[in-house]
Amino acid sequence: MSLIEGAASEDAGAANEPLAARMRPRDLTEFFGQEHLVGEGKILRQMIERDQIPSMILWGPPGVGKTTLANVVANLTKAEFVNYSAVTSGIKEIKEIMARAESGRRVGMRTVLFVDEIHRFNKAQQDAFLPYVEKGSIILIGATTENPSFEVNSALLSRCKVFVLKALGEDDLVALLRRALTDERGFGRLSVQASDDALRKIALFSNGDARSALGTLETAVANAEFDAEGRPAVTEKVLSQVISRKALMYDKTGEEHYNIISALHKSMRNSDPDAAVYWLARMLEGGEDPLYIARRCVRFASEDVGLADPNALLLANAVWDSCHNLGVPECNVHLTQIVVYLSLAPKSNAMEEAYNRAARDAQEMMAEPVPLQIRNAPTRLMKELEYGKGYTYAHDTDEKIARMSCLPDSLAGRRYYTPSGLGREASMKARLKAVRDWREGRTETPPFSTEAYTGRQG
Repeated sequence: MSLIEGAASEDAGAANEPLAARMRPRDLTEFFGQEHLVGEGKILRQMIERDQIPSMILWGPPGVGKTTLANVVANLTKAEFVNYSAVTSGIKEIKEIMARAESGRRVGMRTVLFVDEIHRFNKAQQDAFLPYVEKGSIILIGATTENPSFEVNSALLSRCKVFVLKALGEDDLVALLRRALTDERGFGRLSVQASDDALRKIALFSNGDARSALGTLETAVANAEFDAEGRPAVTEKVLSQVISRKALMYDKTGEEHYNIISALHKSMRNSDPDAAVYWLARMLEGGEDPLYIARRCVRFASEDVGLADPNALLLANAVWDSCHNLGVPECNVHLTQIVVYLSLAPKSNAMEEAYNRAARDAQEMMAEPVPLQIRNAPTRLMKELEYGKGYTYAHDTDEKIARMSCLPDSLAGRRYYTPSGLGREASMKARLKAVRDWREGRTETPPFSTEAYTGRQG
């Protein structure tokens, strides 16, 4: 008999329940994470405590509390709560539930319907909910790991409030694991010894997934060693057997994480695809979230490539979508593609520099008035105050550009965007010079003529 079986033998009902099920929060005081939604004074918490919840979609990765929040609602609501699975049920069951809910509505009874994995429903099944949500026969709570913008019908989505749940932070997971060790529903009777460092390793291995963290802890306790006082202990040796080695090689929130993402970024910036692919592999083989790497590539495409190759941003976003839809290991080759592309793309940091320069001026001179000539004048009073006076509609000119300033007077002549002259930005540089030369009267050559655009003007 294992350690866990021995502890559970006193409670036959709990013997076959995994730790995650036994430790499921019963109310918001036992809930970890999602402070932006259920912290004190936050909107979802107030709705739940007042039993005034709207139809909603709970969107987030696995193990972050979607089903748990639904169970908390079930425990607190005065409405009938129906738990429904999109995996095991079909249209017939939906219609039966809707008929009961409509009957209840007529006598003043509310029905809360929780649909797990609502993204698995097809259009017809989702459409079956719509009239009942509209009439208020049901309050729908849908849970999904997929983007509801793509997986939930727009008509149904527009009638639901979407709440985005985030992966749990390391501190939340450690607190959850510590409670599982002390709570009698967990291992409270066993006096299991586990250091904070051990719990943090389990938390890091779990990638923000509470269910995974509790499952890992359960396995570790089942294989625990015993200390000198006969107490079960989760030792380093036990952890090395329970947690895959690659997860321990790469701390996704520690110094090595930031060292390696820095190495990837700087290798791409230095046009070194071999080094960039190596650091990419180090991250992925260490268990890094591919979406994190994809987001960094999207940022790099504008920060370090920019208009020198506008296609870089399009490809980076396409790779982000591929990572989202495929996950690992399938998306590894997509990330390799964008890392190599960005490494070999012409480089320009003009976008970042332009924004940083403008941001400094904006922070120092926040109250600069908008010039009268580019103010909108929808009322007679505004026109009398000369809003819009002197405005020239660029399309009405032969040059398709007006010789008027659009910056505040105190910033006249400021230069924020400075093209690098590499890749496609070479033509941007010539175009910008032609525009500025013409606007400031240094040339009469039309700024968008062939001569001006190619930089051949005198």
